Amino acid sequence: MRNVTICGAVAVALLLFGVLVGRMGTTDRAQAQAVNPTGEARSGAEREHALAEIQNDPLAPVIDRKGADVTLVVFSDYQCPFCRKMHPVLEQLMHEDSKVKVVYRDWPIFGAGSVEAAHVAIAATYQGKHAAFNNALMDTPGKVSSQTIRAAATKAGLDWSRLQTDLKTHKGDIDAVIERNGRYAIMMGLSGTPALLVGPYLIPGAIDLAGLRKAVALARTAPDGAAN
Repeated sequence: MRNVTICGAVAVALLLFGVLVGRMGTTDRAQAQAVNPTGEARSGAEREHALAEIQNDPLAPVIDRKGADVTLVVFSDYQCPFCRKMHPVLEQLMHEDSKVKVVYRDWPIFGAGSVEAAHVAIAATYQGKHAAFNNALMDTPGKVSSQTIRAAATKAGLDWSRLQTDLKTHKGDIDAVIERNGRYAIMMGLSGTPALLVGPYLIPGAIDLAGLRKAVALARTAPDGAAN
């Protein structure tokens, strides 16, 4: 997905999130894309409920911080080149801003390797190793395969035998969270990865560190999505 500027991202966010959030309850792609052309906002309660669902999930991997005041949700695919470019940007942001909570929404849209990687990434949370695996695989160049996934798991210190057990034992739960991620992406009108939801502001594409800092600052100063 192409890069977007923060100004464009915020403008799109105010339209898409303010309008599409009201349709989060539907599972029909056509309905989700039928945005009210007047831009009429849905009720605050509906928007807040939808945002809370996207930001909070018992199975979505998360890096939570004590006292976090901004939640950043990342929709990504391990085979997406722009997601790989965004990874060090996110890492730098988390390094310098201890009050940003990050929620990872795996949206595997680039084929079988992406699907396998998403399953392993989520399963890694049962060993407390998601961050390490995410870093290892995002730093692995080239096409994602079973071999590169296992190499990343080894680099992350995952117990491979236990990982296989967790993938089988928790398959239903892992499938369910990936399905939810895809449904949320469709309802938000996303057309590809990466996409970032910074507080209530949608950035539908890659963005540089300076732009991401501005988005976080905006989420702090106007957390209700009412930025001018």
